Amino acid sequence: MRLVNPRLGFRALLFLLLASTFVTFIFLLRCNGSNKNQDDQDTGRPGLGLGVGAAISRHPDTRDLEGVLHQPEAAFNQPRDLQQGIKYQEIECLINDDYSIQGRREGEEVFIPFSFIEKYFEIYGRLAEYDGYDRFELQHSNARIYQQNPYKSDSTFMSFTHYNVEARDRVKYISGVEGVPISTQWGPQGYFYPIQIAQFGLSHYSKNLTDKEPRVFVFEDAEDGDTSRWNPPDRTSQIKIVHDEERDSNVIEFQTSELLVESQGFTLPIKSRGDFVLTFDAKFFTNFTISVTVEADDGREKPMTIHYTSDEDGIMHKGSHLTFGLGPMRTWRTITRDLVTDFRKAVGKTNTKSVRKTKASLRKVVKLLIHGHGRIDNVTMWTHSHMSQFFDAANWLIKTQDGQGGWPINVERKLDEDIVSLPPGWYSAMAQGQAISTLVRAYKKTHDFKYLSAALKATKIFRIPSGEGGVLAKLFDKFPWYEEYPTTPSSFVLNGFIYSLIGLYDLHTIAGPEEGREALQLYNDGIKSLKTLLPLFDTGSGTTYDLRHLSLHKAPNLARWDYHATHISQLQLLSSIDPDPVFKSFLDRWIGYTKGKRAKHN
Repeated sequence: MRLVNPRLGFRALLFLLLASTFVTFIFLLRCNGSNKNQDDQDTGRPGLGLGVGAAISRHPDTRDLEGVLHQPEAAFNQPRDLQQGIKYQEIECLINDDYSIQGRREGEEVFIPFSFIEKYFEIYGRLAEYDGYDRFELQHSNARIYQQNPYKSDSTFMSFTHYNVEARDRVKYISGVEGVPISTQWGPQGYFYPIQIAQFGLSHYSKNLTDKEPRVFVFEDAEDGDTSRWNPPDRTSQIKIVHDEERDSNVIEFQTSELLVESQGFTLPIKSRGDFVLTFDAKFFTNFTISVTVEADDGREKPMTIHYTSDEDGIMHKGSHLTFGLGPMRTWRTITRDLVTDFRKAVGKTNTKSVRKTKASLRKVVKLLIHGHGRIDNVTMWTHSHMSQFFDAANWLIKTQDGQGGWPINVERKLDEDIVSLPPGWYSAMAQGQAISTLVRAYKKTHDFKYLSAALKATKIFRIPSGEGGVLAKLFDKFPWYEEYPTTPSSFVLNGFIYSLIGLYDLHTIAGPEEGREALQLYNDGIKSLKTLLPLFDTGSGTTYDLRHLSLHKAPNLARWDYHATHISQLQLLSSIDPDPVFKSFLDRWIGYTKGKRAKHN
């Protein structure tokens, strides 16, 4: 018996075949979609520190590696949505047979996380975005090298126009009494560090040559006979214009009532935006307070008040009040205060060696208040007042130079566990050299012989052996070397030695042939040593900070990149005053090291 019509059976079979094909097609699509989603979920696009890495080629042929490195347009400069399609597989990476890290593989390329590469090779990189595209920027070093003009003894000092000494976290604050940095370089107690003070002066001298002319607003000079701009605190306080015989000019004399507290006095509206360097001339007959009300840009609702008082040198921060001691000021003094620096140092004050850094700044200077009995003149706001700060440094050097012609450093210095500590009172050839460079420039600006005389006296220390309290050492008992740290055994620090030579060069070029003879001889002796010994500081990929690997027979003390950049800047200067090709040769090679170049293998 026939149960199915043959014609109907054929149609049914055809239908079943088509249905089966359709179901299979749908099933395959769903499987592919599932795999894609799983791939995307497992791999994704790596981020900085989570997979952005260095591609390591399996092929030794460098042409293959160059093919990877020269794909910025095709492979890396694509919109983010296109880059998401890149597929990776996880892969274990064994490092030096010691430990493993997780990497990623794409075909024949292996990618190591940059967070590992950065520390392993001590290189630098960051993700940056340009016009909607991501780009990874890698640098072999963080050395900043600035092009210098040919050097002169009254020109900018190396690249110091880019220095901001007072912003360093090892500068506790700017002394109210002396107007120069109080350092915590080698201890939290705070002290005057001649190297830092000379650098403070040289940086402001250099900036004065390169910065735009400052905006200057004189708020009071007592020459118009008008005191009405000063708002009195009460009816009994007095203010008037008098002629000061010592200054031979008109000045403001004021006396506040004894019933008033220090926060009450005559106020002068300032309302300055963008000009935050305050200068004024003053002397006082009693204790005093000069208060400056400012508004910060860090979201504080309440204005801050910076008080300058007759207290001894110091710094204090309590609530919205910041206090600096200027000392008694019984004679006329010119005060220069960078209000932004004072604000940041007081707000960031800690009990450690470092000041806590803050990006907060000032938005506005509101008013100035004077309390006590005294005289004041030339109340001025500046964009900058570099030369005032330069002369604060130069005059401190005049004031503190000792009978040996030096500037002793009154803090203990421990350079290395295998080197005897330097007790307080040690001299530094670097301090002597940079002080000389500062004093020479002050002499060039003023033609006041006291600056040149102090610079000439400063050469005495260079002849005294380091073992006898001076700075002179000899390498291999033959080559004279002026020590930044006159240790036992000697350390032969490179940058400090070159700074001392620059100071000697500055002095002999500005002094007459007779007066400058000693400086010239010391310079010539030192420059001969430098030309001979420079190879000892070259590692083939960078430089060493000193030669303790020779004197102590230990591993080299490699220079950080910022010190390597200093070595380069110093050679730039020397090559501009000395045509000997040795400086140019080392200069070119050391610049190359900052880009990853290395000495060749055998």
